Amino acid sequence: MRKITILTCKKYLELDTSVPYEANIQLEYNLLKDALVSKGVSVERTNWDNTDYNFAKTDAIVFRTIWDYFERYEEFSVWLEKVSKLTTVINPLSLIQWNIDKHYLADLSDKGVSVMESVFINTGEHQSLNAICLKKGWDDIVIKPAISGAAMHTYKIMASEISKNEALFRKLVDERDMLVQEFQPTIMTKGETSLMIFNGKFTHAILKRTKEGEFRVQDDFGGTVHAYEPNSNEIELAEKAFAVCDPKPAYGRADIVWDTEGNPMISELEIIEPELWVRTYPNSAFDFAEGILSFVK
Repeated sequence: MRKITILTCKKYLELDTSVPYEANIQLEYNLLKDALVSKGVSVERTNWDNTDYNFAKTDAIVFRTIWDYFERYEEFSVWLEKVSKLTTVINPLSLIQWNIDKHYLADLSDKGVSVMESVFINTGEHQSLNAICLKKGWDDIVIKPAISGAAMHTYKIMASEISKNEALFRKLVDERDMLVQEFQPTIMTKGETSLMIFNGKFTHAILKRTKEGEFRVQDDFGGTVHAYEPNSNEIELAEKAFAVCDPKPAYGRADIVWDTEGNPMISELEIIEPELWVRTYPNSAFDFAEGILSFVK
């Protein structure tokens, strides 16, 4: 019997289902596990940094709630290289390494996918925010690291605040690659939609709305999740973003925002350890399982 190991982080290995957040993690795991078992697969779950686990004895590992990897990126990268020689990694190693760094947005743009325009500033390559904004014709902006999660070191900077944030930006660039994007005010009015894509096909979507006065949609900052029915243009954009990936991801999420004219564009492509809201559309667990098994011989 084939065996699949679902990966989490140590914090969420033992779950307290009386806590709604952790109950959701348990439910998502149960739905995927049941779908895989229905296809004749044995399923286990462990933390990615479990030194006592024999990864060579499982047919594949699937990244789910490994939500500490970006805080331990160098350690995770070394482990990832090692484990990829022991078992099948899903999504594949090449996709994970590509998706970890937001430079992938430039790759998607080069392949004709509509994405949020970004200016990338690599570590130590200092440019002033004023110079970037003048060149691009931007007023309000957002700065964020090329490698991050949960909106870490992500800042909205209004036009009147750019000069006083030059020192902050310089300090961040001293330590990591950064990107600058034009702030899209629709994030505070319409929100951001996430479209789930399993085995190349759209299954379901949700809408994330910000708390009043906030620009970050994550629940850490008061964001809320709502039902959403995407239109055909949004579905086409999300599926196209996955179609140009090589290889095609088994699973993932396309986050979409809109410009002031209502045109959709990819803000993030999440194919490492994304929240997938399978619990809002339980049948998608079977599509998820099919995507995983497409990589398992």
